[in-house]
Amino acid sequence: MTTSSSPSVLVLGAASDVGRAIAAEYARTGASLILAARRAARLDPDAADLRLRYAVEVRTAEFDVLDTAGHQAFLDGLGVLPDIAVCVVGLLGDQARAQNDFAAAELIIRSNYVGPASILGEIANRMEVRGGGVIIGVSSVAGDRGRASNYVYGSAKAGLTAFLSGLRNRLAAPGVRVITVKPGFIRTPMTAGMALPPLLTALPEEVGRAVVAAARRGRDVIYVRPVWCGIMAVICHLPERLFKRMRI
Repeated sequence: MTTSSSPSVLVLGAASDVGRAIAAEYARTGASLILAARRAARLDPDAADLRLRYAVEVRTAEFDVLDTAGHQAFLDGLGVLPDIAVCVVGLLGDQARAQNDFAAAELIIRSNYVGPASILGEIANRMEVRGGGVIIGVSSVAGDRGRASNYVYGSAKAGLTAFLSGLRNRLAAPGVRVITVKPGFIRTPMTAGMALPPLLTALPEEVGRAVVAAARRGRDVIYVRPVWCGIMAVICHLPERLFKRMRI
């Protein structure tokens, strides 16, 4: 591993607004970066900007979260396992379509749970052998309790949250840290057109700062905006007979 003052960081899903923000925040700290996305050429302008702005090493890599059979080869191709791996891959999808078209539902599930679990599981195995590292998975408050408005997406994120929890429990002794990040609403193109309450809506840059701070402080689970912790605690403890009457 590199020194703690200048770690190497792999960002999976680096072409997204949140991925870019996380990469920029780590670059600000002096970390070297591997930016990975399904079409790596899209990352070239971001990589060039980060090199110029922060004088850090940045390279790009092709990564398809749905190609689970290729995940081991992807990691082999990196050469050296990074100190920190951040997975921000996700697909909100459309609930109305997903509940009537399982192909749409399956894409949401594979994008938010199956694919991330595959790559993070392989990274975890390699970090365990090495004896150290940090895994950061960006999940969602939607996974805390299934709600009618987004239960397909929420169920996939619930799976990812449980997967990360299990990894954290398993890898505590070997010295691999696993962090679960729950952003809540984020103002990105994925949520464009939605009426998002300002108090509950983070900007991508806010998520980036929260991710880096969580790793630095040794946190296990964070809500990017702490208000979500209280909100979801109430929602999760609502009696089922009352919860069924709600439309949230």
